[in-house]
Amino acid sequence: MPRPFRFGVSLVSPAPAEEWHAKCRRAEELGFDVIQVPDHLGMVAPFPALVAAAAVTRRPRLGTFVLNAGFWNPALLAREVATTNALTGGRLELGLGTGYVQAEHDSAGLPFGSPRERVDHLQRTIEELDRLLGSGELPQAQRVPLLIGGNGDRMLQLTAEHADIAAFTGARLAPGSTAGQLLPVTAGELDESVARYRRLAEGRREPAELNLLVQMVAVTDDRAAAVRPLVERVPGAVVEQALELPILLVGTLDRIVAQVLAQRERYGFSYLTVLEPYMEAFAPVVAELGGR
Repeated sequence: MPRPFRFGVSLVSPAPAEEWHAKCRRAEELGFDVIQVPDHLGMVAPFPALVAAAAVTRRPRLGTFVLNAGFWNPALLAREVATTNALTGGRLELGLGTGYVQAEHDSAGLPFGSPRERVDHLQRTIEELDRLLGSGELPQAQRVPLLIGGNGDRMLQLTAEHADIAAFTGARLAPGSTAGQLLPVTAGELDESVARYRRLAEGRREPAELNLLVQMVAVTDDRAAAVRPLVERVPGAVVEQALELPILLVGTLDRIVAQVLAQRERYGFSYLTVLEPYMEAFAPVVAELGGR
């Protein structure tokens, strides 16, 4: 039996309190299972934003998607996690990654480090969180579900060993980019990444939930016209290839529903996250497939 679907929305746009509360209530009304926030400079501060979301919602879980481990001292992060989980009524899901935008580290005056150094720091962070949240040293501390996002072999190994939720971006950092430009991976490349993860995770007691970050949702009869503006921003991309990307859900509602079902069958993705601009467009899919 496939794992039932869950759907998250990543709220990326800062807003005053009243508007923020309204967005969170709307996500709940639309049936989203998780309200998520990223961890980028210029966007919302993750933990207070999630506490505010919890104050005006009842059902959705609240997630970081994902924290940039390079921004955080592990001991201080453990305090934030314990406090936020308590203030959200135990609804927190903790998403962690290495961080990939060098320009943000430069702006914050923080070292960016090599890929190896960033993964090393993430590993130490995960191990320290496990220790502190399970040691009784922090008031009201308890382990929260852990999501890890990343593509490389060491990241997949960490995910296989520690994560309750394995998150796949369907994209990779553009070579030489310091601003975080991402290039999509093909369906075949995503097959290979998921297969590597599954090999590494063979010894797990319980299988992890698999998550995919969807970059675009467009309910339309003209698929080519919908993706053309995106294609024009990616060197060498063509419309026909873009329409086959797993991270783009473009077409009629029936076609998108069929694609979501097919990708669960092919890859195991039962937990999909969409970005805030596509929350309303994706809502009919949530209504059709939520919990199935």
